Amino acid sequence: MAALISGDRLRFVLGRLRERLWLKPFVVCLLSIACVFAAKIADSNALLIQVLPSVTAQSLDTLLSIMASSMLVIATFSVTSMVSAYSSAANTATPRSFTLIIADDASQNALSTFVGAFIFSIVALTAVKNGYFEKAGLLLLFCLTAVVFSIVIITFVRWVDSIARLGRMGSTINKVEEATAKALKRRRDAPTLQGIRMRSPARGQPVFAVNTGYVQHIDMAMLQKWAEEAQVRLVVTALPGTLVGPGRPVAYVSSSPDDAA
Repeated sequence: MAALISGDRLRFVLGRLRERLWLKPFVVCLLSIACVFAAKIADSNALLIQVLPSVTAQSLDTLLSIMASSMLVIATFSVTSMVSAYSSAANTATPRSFTLIIADDASQNALSTFVGAFIFSIVALTAVKNGYFEKAGLLLLFCLTAVVFSIVIITFVRWVDSIARLGRMGSTINKVEEATAKALKRRRDAPTLQGIRMRSPARGQPVFAVNTGYVQHIDMAMLQKWAEEAQVRLVVTALPGTLVGPGRPVAYVSSSPDDAA
């Protein structure tokens, strides 16, 4: 019995999600909110409240207000710069390589950091103004704010260096080369995707593609599971990267091994 989702299928799904610009900012926003409320845990320890130094709510209020206002500006600036870089890349890169530019880790990490810091400061500021934290919680929140502020500075410096090269021809070629090398390595390690190599022309009922496009992924585990349940022999004739269309068979299904040979 095949697993509910194979490792190769999981890698493909994660790869597609990685291309979505909203995913990392969404995850970082959730982590930011969790960090703010995690600071409340320190208030439940009476010993910490007696030992730790005091941090006034007013000083934390001022620091969070500065961060909230500045992070919104920086996040807006980063989005504008990324859109400009993507527009420039669209004129120089091919459609298939453009997805690699959008999936650039440096840009996504920078945007996630800026948006996450903005959400963190807004949620923390609201909690502080409403007296949600006590002495230990305020100190822990101050330490978290200092850590977030340090991460923002480091990320901004790295991002400025990255955005200057994003969309340039040389950077695009390097990304395409890296993606191609990984694909070639996977093909070298598993030329038949862990299947049995076809030794004669495929026979049986042909299965045609519905739309025109390139084959992106073949879930061999699910195909094997389906073939076992249906008691058929399945021959795949279009590996990932193959251009297919409505008139091009992608597989052949036969009811007996002799038909598929």
